Amino acid sequence: MSNKKILVVLTSHSDLGDTGHKTGFWVEEFAAPYYAFIDAGAEVTVATPKGGQAPIDPNSTAPDAQTDATKRFYDDQAAQDVIANTVKLSDMKQDDFDAIFYPGGHGPLWDLTENEESIALIESFIAANKPISSVCHAPSAFLNIKDADGEYFIKGKTVTGFTNSEEAAVQLTEIVPFLLEDEMKKRGADYKNTADWTPFAVQDGLMITGQNPASSELVAEKLLAQLAK
Repeated sequence: MSNKKILVVLTSHSDLGDTGHKTGFWVEEFAAPYYAFIDAGAEVTVATPKGGQAPIDPNSTAPDAQTDATKRFYDDQAAQDVIANTVKLSDMKQDDFDAIFYPGGHGPLWDLTENEESIALIESFIAANKPISSVCHAPSAFLNIKDADGEYFIKGKTVTGFTNSEEAAVQLTEIVPFLLEDEMKKRGADYKNTADWTPFAVQDGLMITGQNPASSELVAEKLLAQLAK
C-alpha cells in the first residue's frame, strides 16, 4: 500500500440541530480506519468542507465509546494535528488519490449530504473506477450522487448505514434532519443491516458502506482489500 493515497473526508458541522448540544465526527470511525490505512503503508489526506479543525462529537469521547484505536489517537499528537489542520475539500482532486473514505458521526447529515463539491468529487471517483467508502451516518454523502444516466447511484445497489432503530436508541430520531435508512430506501437502494451496534459492512462493486461505529474497521479492511487487487 506504500504507493496508495486515500482521501478521508470529515464533517465541518458541529451543531446538533437546535438542541444546543454539539456533534461532529465520531472519533472511533476516523481512528480505526486511519490507523488501518497508515499501518498498511497508505498515505492519508484529511479534508473537510471548511478546512481547519474538524469538530469531534463529544459523545464519542465518552469512556464507553473508547477502543484501542481511539486510545492510540488520543496519545498521537501527529494525528491530532492532522484533525486540527484539515485541508479544504474544494481543493481536492480525484486524480491525486486512489480511494475516498467518509467517517460518520451525525455531522455529515447536515453538511455533506447536499454538498455539491463532495457530490462532484465522489462522482469523479466513480467515473474513474476508484473505490468510495463510508460508515455509520456518512453514507448520507452518497444519497445524492448520480450515475451517468442521472439516476441515483445507490439505486438497486446493496448499501448499509445507521439504522432507524439505532437512531431511536440514541434518542435523536426527532433531531436529525432525516433518517438515513429511510432515505436510502427512498432512492431505491437495497438496504441491508444486522442487529444494532453489531459490526456490519457491505460492498457492491466499488462502493463500501458500514452500518455503525463498530463497523469502521470492517469498512477499512474491505477498502484495503479492494486497493490490493
